[in-house]
Amino acid sequence: MSDSGTLRLGGMALRNGLLVHGPSSWAAAVRLADGSIAVASGRKPRLPAALLRVPFARGVGRVAEAMALLPTVRRGLPGARLPFEDKAVVIAMALSVAAQSALRRSSVSPARTELLSALAAMVPSALALRSGDLAGYHGAEHKAIGAYETGGAAAAASKEHARCGSHLIAPLLAGTAAAQALAARVPPESRHAARAAGSLAALGMAVEVFGWMERHRGSRISRALEQPGFALQRAIATTEPDERQLEVADRALAALLGAEQRALSA
Repeated sequence: MSDSGTLRLGGMALRNGLLVHGPSSWAAAVRLADGSIAVASGRKPRLPAALLRVPFARGVGRVAEAMALLPTVRRGLPGARLPFEDKAVVIAMALSVAAQSALRRSSVSPARTELLSALAAMVPSALALRSGDLAGYHGAEHKAIGAYETGGAAAAASKEHARCGSHLIAPLLAGTAAAQALAARVPPESRHAARAAGSLAALGMAVEVFGWMERHRGSRISRALEQPGFALQRAIATTEPDERQLEVADRALAALLGAEQRALSA
């Protein structure tokens, strides 16, 4: 909770709605095929608090918590459609894996190979965001959370947000390229393990950078590090939501705040 008494919220756009989560609870709202809105909420799965205090490991832990939440949301709200539930995105994921494998078998230098591989891995996410209503619900998520944090109206809030996961992309790409280039130098029999360890290290580093940016928001370095994320949000990741999408976002946020209040009172 911040000094102003507001909760620190996060979220994820769904294909037909959005998921928001706070310190202890989650809530999701989706627009069903008949036009009605379905809402569900519950307690978040949590990793041991001790793990989430360890630098670098806590970044991996936070991402693992977010991924563990998705099956919980699907059970609680069967009508929810997750971001990657699309045939074109699944095909793009398969092609991305094939492209990364081909790059690692090529004669391209290790550093360039890993940078290109990291970019190829982003293609399915970009395709997912640009198909259907996902980018609109992403914008609605940012507007609803931004309005809650500032006390304004969601319709007037910015569709870009300083805590969006897009700000992880630049440090994650840099860290992944460096880690995987180093992994390419180890003996072949240890290379797969080295690449896996490098990917986890890059993720942990990216989350640490993200946390530093939040703690030092307004500094020159933080503003520079934010620019790629904001550019990605403006160009690809978000669009201005319509009234129906904002209505779904408001319902999700109201359900979350109610769930957090109940958890506090329990």
